[in-house]
Amino acid sequence: MPKFTFAGGVHPHEGKDLSKDKPIKELKAGKIMVYPLSQHIGAPAKPLVSKGDRVLRGQKIAEAGGFVSAPIFSSVSGFVKAVEPRRVVTGDMIDSIVIENDEMDIEVNYQPLVDWNMASREEILKAVQDAGIVGMGGAGFPTHVKLAPKDPDAITYVIANCAECEPYLTSDYRRMLEEPDKLIGGLKIVLRLFENAHGIIAIEDNKPDCIALLKKMTRDDRRITVKGLHTKYPQGAERMLINATTGRKINSTMLPADVGCVVDNTDTLVSIYNAVVEGKPSMERIVTVSGDAVKNPQNFKVPIGMSYREILDAVGGFTVQPEKIICGGPMMGFAMFGLDVPSTKTSTALLGFIRDEVAHSETSACIKCGRCVEVCPGRIMPNRLADCADRFDSETFVALGGMECCECGSCSYICPAKRPLTQSIKSLRKIELANRRKK
Repeated sequence: MPKFTFAGGVHPHEGKDLSKDKPIKELKAGKIMVYPLSQHIGAPAKPLVSKGDRVLRGQKIAEAGGFVSAPIFSSVSGFVKAVEPRRVVTGDMIDSIVIENDEMDIEVNYQPLVDWNMASREEILKAVQDAGIVGMGGAGFPTHVKLAPKDPDAITYVIANCAECEPYLTSDYRRMLEEPDKLIGGLKIVLRLFENAHGIIAIEDNKPDCIALLKKMTRDDRRITVKGLHTKYPQGAERMLINATTGRKINSTMLPADVGCVVDNTDTLVSIYNAVVEGKPSMERIVTVSGDAVKNPQNFKVPIGMSYREILDAVGGFTVQPEKIICGGPMMGFAMFGLDVPSTKTSTALLGFIRDEVAHSETSACIKCGRCVEVCPGRIMPNRLADCADRFDSETFVALGGMECCECGSCSYICPAKRPLTQSIKSLRKIELANRRKK
């Protein structure tokens, strides 16, 4: 087995060449900005503003609804137009704060920590919590919760997830090249919280320029190591990344902290740096706009709350009307029903494809070839689990390890019969999780 990888996985077409050489451009916010109160795992945020209120850029407009929650900040100055349900990328109606941008960009006075090297653990955690930072790789788990395990002294690795294994996505790649100091700075701040930990910057080896740059910048730092990972999907999935970089293993019932690890995404670490060193809250992120239907693929710094239609307009739109539009990566992202929905803290990409390969595929019977088992990073049997899901046989599904599925899509991708294995398994997993919460 190659060094720094995991068992299983697939090699889909990368498609990164469309946007990887496009430097990050800053987008100007639109006239109407929408901020859903649920942009994270956990309790929705609670609005602090009402219709007609004047707000400034960087102002907190919603407070955390609990410990596992995160506040929300305005990315523009202007007036609150409404607090009402709005449609989001998943199709749900979510309570949202709607702000009319006055295009003056009047900002609040940011308050960074005076010297984070001398700050206490509690002060750093409070700065991260107050900034509303969540996992920006797509998961959306509040970062201050992740950085506060029961036993901080038991954490021995802090892993910067710079793998960016999803095809077409290049936002993390551009961050690493253009703002490596902030990435390293954010990692150092997290290491400040865990005295016994060593930092690992984990990057797939299809990004040799990033590996070389970050190795050069950290060569004199004894607490940070840069590791080149074998390029393979889903190398950036938390369980796979931990196994590839440390040799440790976790399952669906465990957290990374249970094996002494903390994992944070590239954009998340940059946001930690911005919050602690510059005092700026989470109100913008890097988004890749790409795909063979996109006129001019780009990487943008997007003010959170901006609509996907406005983001698409910034690249000149589509060359032809795509059959498939995706929010996020092609393997784990959401198919979009429309573009008039807001970007959020977890928005990573907008992809447009001329042909919807999945829709044109014809499903046939399983031929028992075992390819899905071979590529499954969870080391389970997707073919049998999908059969259980189609029969709603929860008992057998759980007994066969169905809850260990990470929903990466590798089995569906490799299946010669074009069976929607991941979709079937995902559906029954959701039902089983919902039933467990009721008990």
